[in-house]
Amino acid sequence: MTASGCAHMANENENVSGVSPIDFLRTRSLANVVQHEIERMIVEREFTPNERINENALAQKLGVSRGPIREACSALAALGLIQVIPNRGFFVRELSEEEARDVTEARAYVFACMMMGVAEHATDKDVARLRALVDRMDKLAEAGEVSAYYPVNLEFHAELARMCGNTRLGQIYLGLARELHIQRYRALASGDVLDVSNREHRAILEAVAAHDQQKAFAAGRAHIVNGAMRTQRAMAILRQGT
Repeated sequence: MTASGCAHMANENENVSGVSPIDFLRTRSLANVVQHEIERMIVEREFTPNERINENALAQKLGVSRGPIREACSALAALGLIQVIPNRGFFVRELSEEEARDVTEARAYVFACMMMGVAEHATDKDVARLRALVDRMDKLAEAGEVSAYYPVNLEFHAELARMCGNTRLGQIYLGLARELHIQRYRALASGDVLDVSNREHRAILEAVAAHDQQKAFAAGRAHIVNGAMRTQRAMAILRQGT
């Protein structure tokens, strides 16, 4: 197709939607940025559970229009962090104890199975990547910097999902993990648990490096179960303080 043909098609698209393709992509990119910012605000308790998200106030705070706010909130609703109440708007979702327990149990077994896949498929390059992340978390744990530790922790788990050899399994795990974002962050922020968490990461790493699928399964499940217990303690402390 000629350049003039491409331009004509772009003009037709702009006429139909009222938005040029470039502006559409720019809006999509902006919505992704807004989504990450809202997610951070939820995790770090700038939004509280069950709080309604004021779209106008948030748009003003972030310096964007309401469009990217609504798109970001819709995406987070699909991921389980936000719920949509018809005729009322977007609200920060709070899992009930029963829901959190069910999600955690499912996550533990999915993660354990995923670790078997990682142990089977991981290359030397994959192991080196995981080791670099664990070493980095060791330094951050020593400094007690949970706000810096948590993103690396997420990256470590995302890398494991990528390496497991089964895209659908990895997607299921990441979806379950995302539902528990708030609880996981608060657990890591409560007391000196970063080094404990990373010792569990290192146990997973060593099992993967040895390509020991059974050991990887056990280490993976133990990490999620232990993390759930840390979450329970953190939530109990929060309830006592309110």
